[in-house]
Amino acid sequence: MSTQHKRVALVTGANRGIGYEIARQLAKKGLRVIIGSRDAEKGAQSGMKLVDEGLDVRSIRVDVTDGASITAAVGWIEDEFGRLDILVNNAGIMIDSGCDILDLPLAQLRNTLETNSFGPLLLSQICVPVMRKNDYGRIVNIASILGSLSDIANPDSAHADMQSPAYRLSKSMVNGITALLARELQGENILVNSVCPGWVRTDLGGPQAPVAPEEAAKTPVWLATLDETGPSGGFFRGSQPLCW
Repeated sequence: MSTQHKRVALVTGANRGIGYEIARQLAKKGLRVIIGSRDAEKGAQSGMKLVDEGLDVRSIRVDVTDGASITAAVGWIEDEFGRLDILVNNAGIMIDSGCDILDLPLAQLRNTLETNSFGPLLLSQICVPVMRKNDYGRIVNIASILGSLSDIANPDSAHADMQSPAYRLSKSMVNGITALLARELQGENILVNSVCPGWVRTDLGGPQAPVAPEEAAKTPVWLATLDETGPSGGFFRGSQPLCW
């Protein structure tokens, strides 16, 4: 594939953790990858590490809670490369650990939804028109089993003692956004899926988490590079479907 026709991927929150590893693995597949980061300096530092590995990686500041920032970033990508083919909505926060829903401050809920739910929706709304120009798009939303309504309602779930209601609700909304986008884009070569990476050793997951970022990135990368016969509107972990 020529440089002009090389597929371009934007990964948000990619200066560290799962996002960084997703960016690395996509770039190793021959894609041009844009690291999106709220902190431009940290994003640039992470991008240079991958460039030093010989990978085609750039970085750009993207604050997923700021529509103007999203519009500017996607506009720059389109101006610079003439296309945007893959969006991985990875940026996320968890700021309500240990809190139960009866005590959940609405400010925490709003802040969580702004980053984890509204951000992916805004990015999708702005990126889809660019994808349509080349009749190709893959959107991967990083969700969580903690947002599965089936899991939340199951008293015997392994996660039954896990609180974080704002985080859980935000990931339930991400799955709803995934299903609605996939329905609206049915018949187009733009596939939209959610993925639960598992409990991963990152700043968010902590050092005791059992899953390495390298392993957690595999399913998002698979979904980001599906051919036109691939699934859309699904929720996956380890390349296997999960219950909503």
